[in-house]
Formats: sequence, structure tokens, C-alpha cells
Amino acid sequence: MNDIIVKTEDLVKTYNSSKVKTLALRGVSLEIPRGTFSCIIGPSGHGKSTLMHLIGGLDRPTEGSVFIDGTDISALSSGDLAALRARKIGFVFQFFNLLQNLTAAENVQTAMMFAGTSEKAQRERAGQLLSLVGLGDKTKSKPSEMSGGQQQRVAIARALANDPEILLMDEPTGNLDSESEAEVLNAIFKLHKEGKTVVIVTHNNEIAKMAEVVFEIKDGKLDGQWKN
Repeated sequence: MNDIIVKTEDLVKTYNSSKVKTLALRGVSLEIPRGTFSCIIGPSGHGKSTLMHLIGGLDRPTEGSVFIDGTDISALSSGDLAALRARKIGFVFQFFNLLQNLTAAENVQTAMMFAGTSEKAQRERAGQLLSLVGLGDKTKSKPSEMSGGQQQRVAIARALANDPEILLMDEPTGNLDSESEAEVLNAIFKLHKEGKTVVIVTHNNEIAKMAEVVFEIKDGKLDGQWKN
């Protein structure tokens, strides 16, 4: 088994509008070992989220390659890329993106519907995942009945629905108060200890200090890399 689960080679991403050409990434190469907890840090607007979107296959690079478990996802068809994302990667964002008219369990189940999972199995797994993130008593609660930290933990449970190896998180605590942030970080560390590869994009230096590997992006380039 490959010990490097994520690898990028000379990633370049350019956005073109009618009048402006923006170079978001300028040749970023990095490696993320399997099972590690990594952070991507750097100033706003310098390419952190762009890098995460490319690693997660939500966007394609202008130049360069992204490898997930040895597969060059930059070369995959749209259908194969979507299948790989569903199988290998879970996403958590700053804004929870929960469906307000659904319960916590139903929100988690939505991630399994397209995988052909039976409704009974969906319900069972949703309950297990919500218990895993400390919300076993909130399965029937709707987002409006939960705190920000609880909603983000539902989003984490949803990201785990198809048992991905990689969790990509873009400012997962950026919209939370201190107490809610602690709740979410506890859930993240628990998942990491169970073997998940966790990659967090963050402005929070305290979170970066907890990571095993830190990558600093500045002006669209890898400006530094270190281990804690």
C-alpha cells in the first residue's frame, strides 16, 4: 500500500475572466502521508481553498497533476472522478450546508442515497455516525434545533457516510464560537486516531499547532512545510 495518499506535482491554477487573468496557484508540489493530520495555512486569497478543491477533485488544475492513492485524478473522466470522490473523499466546509427541512439522520442519509444503499442500512449507518460524533441523541433534531457546533458535527457525520479514507475540511471551525470549536475539534481528533487522513485548511494557528504536518501557502506557492 502506498504510504503517500495525496500527492500534487507542479499544480498551476489560472482563472480567466473577460478582463482579468488570476494565477491562484503557481506550481505547488506536496505529499500527504496516509493517516496523518495535516493543515494548510496562509493568508486569505493566497490559494489555500483552491488547493483543497484541486486535491478533492472539485476543480481541475490548469497544469500539473493530483494523485490520490497513486491515481492521477487530473486525467480521469468526469464520471470516474465523481466515483472516486464518493469512494475516497469526504468534505466538510465552514458553512454546514445542511438541509433545513431534514433531521440530522436524514441529512447524513442523503450522502448514501446515490450509492444505492438500502434505506434500512442508511438509517442504521446514520445513527452509528451521529453517535460517533457525540450526537446519538440528536438523530431526529432539525438544524434549527441544534447549536453551530452540533450542526458542524452532523456535517462531519455526513462526510463519513461512505467511509472515505480522506477528510478534507475548509475552515471547519471558522464559523463557530470557542465551545463549539472544541466540540468539533474533539470529533476530528477522534476520527484521526481511528486512522482517517485529515487535511484542514485554516487560519487558526492553534489548530495548526495540533497538526502533524503543516503546509504554508503564500502567493499561490508552497512557502513552507514542517512537522510538529
